[in-house]
Amino acid sequence: MNNYVAVIGLEIHIQLKTKSRMFGNASNDVWQTSPNSITSPVDIGLPGALPVPNKEAIRYTQQFGYVLECTINKQSKFDRKNYFYPDLPKGYQISQYDEPFCSNGLLDIKVNNQVKTIRIRRIHLEEDTGKSLHIDGRTLLDFNRSGTPLMELVTEPDFASADEASEFAKIIQEAVVILGISDADMEKGNMRLEANISVKKQDQSDLPNYRVEVKNINSFKFMRNAINYEIDRQIKALEIGEILNQETRGWDEKKGITFIQRSKENAHDYRYFPEPDIPPFVFDDEYINELSQNLPKMPWVYELELIESGVNEPFANQIAHNQEKNQMYLQLVRENPQKSQNEIAKVVINRKSINEMRDYLNKQLDQSVSSKNTILTEDQILAVINIFPDAVNDLKAGKSNALQFLIGQIMREHKGQVDAATLPSVLIRLIGGSN
Repeated sequence: MNNYVAVIGLEIHIQLKTKSRMFGNASNDVWQTSPNSITSPVDIGLPGALPVPNKEAIRYTQQFGYVLECTINKQSKFDRKNYFYPDLPKGYQISQYDEPFCSNGLLDIKVNNQVKTIRIRRIHLEEDTGKSLHIDGRTLLDFNRSGTPLMELVTEPDFASADEASEFAKIIQEAVVILGISDADMEKGNMRLEANISVKKQDQSDLPNYRVEVKNINSFKFMRNAINYEIDRQIKALEIGEILNQETRGWDEKKGITFIQRSKENAHDYRYFPEPDIPPFVFDDEYINELSQNLPKMPWVYELELIESGVNEPFANQIAHNQEKNQMYLQLVRENPQKSQNEIAKVVINRKSINEMRDYLNKQLDQSVSSKNTILTEDQILAVINIFPDAVNDLKAGKSNALQFLIGQIMREHKGQVDAATLPSVLIRLIGGSN
């Protein structure tokens, strides 16, 4: 890699969790069902069957585009993508070509403490194909998956390593699950990854004139391995003067290699044209504005809010991107308003169970009245501060100078033989104010 840099783009396919199919009324819940037991005339391309777009799937796609800062296009349409393959009974796929629902988005990722902005070219919607099963030298076809709403996100070639691509894909998986639009279970095929990989010389300013697409990867580990293998393979080929062509390859995890599948088609090979049975869409401002209502907060937004509240960046990252830790953190913040949010975050990261976290925080409170030479009881502290009712009321009202005044009086009464650092949290707990 010394003289070369990788140029990588991703295509991420995500099955949407709608009740029915993209263009037909068959159930969308087909996991572990008998082959070809849940289909509809539209899904299997029977003559005369007309597609009716799934409104929920369109809205899911647009909401996903919204949280990724995409432009929600006011005009959009479906197109026919023509190709012949056994699991595509119509001979074409209803997809989107030049007018997708969403375009020009952005998402920041962090790898090795470096923040990088990844550009999202488009997010479009299409119907999934059937599934080919290769058994004992025969190919069997199951059309239960045909017509499942399939959202596709396409990035610009902004990744320079397998780790960057993997981090982006993980965040995308997390986002669709939080939005509730997909289970994104890669073992079930709810989410499938494709990587477009090229390499170029470090001093080369323009993009390579080829790209190799590795298709249908079903784990982050496999994607990293495939990208790293492909980078190495391409560099070795270029070093001996080989000309690399645009092609589609698969990933053989057992052998640890990619293998040729076919030469890669270009857009004109698919003979795209507008879907004649579905009119174009026009969305007004009111509809687009409503898309953002009641959407859950995305982890990357929440992480920044935690940092602004005083939580250290590594803690904020782990809490924002882990739902279980986040729930524990929010619960402990509610139970311990006198504790700093960063201290609570540290406890959440370093301890396993919620009860263990509570015990630790309670011990800290119990020990916070200890002094250098004197252990003050709560009664001893109250005996001093009750002499100054105005300061106590000011502290209850949230005036920080009252807190410092009362600490000073306690130190004066006990001739400085108290650890002042332990007093703020104790006073706030006793009085009920905030610092």
